[in-house]
Amino acid sequence: KNFQELKKRLITAPVLTLAEGTQGFVVYCDASRVGLGCVLMQNDKVIDYTSR
Repeated sequence: KNFQELKKRLITAPVLTLAEGTQGFVVYCDASRVGLGCVLMQNDKVIDYTSR
């Protein structure tokens, strides 16, 4: 359920928002031997994401 919610939030506009310096951050990561994916969120909004 959480993965489906994350996918929905990543494909709906606006995808990225600006960070607020006074708020905390949440980082979600998933890694394996062949890849890594991370999402940086603040107030349930995506700030940045990356994978490799």
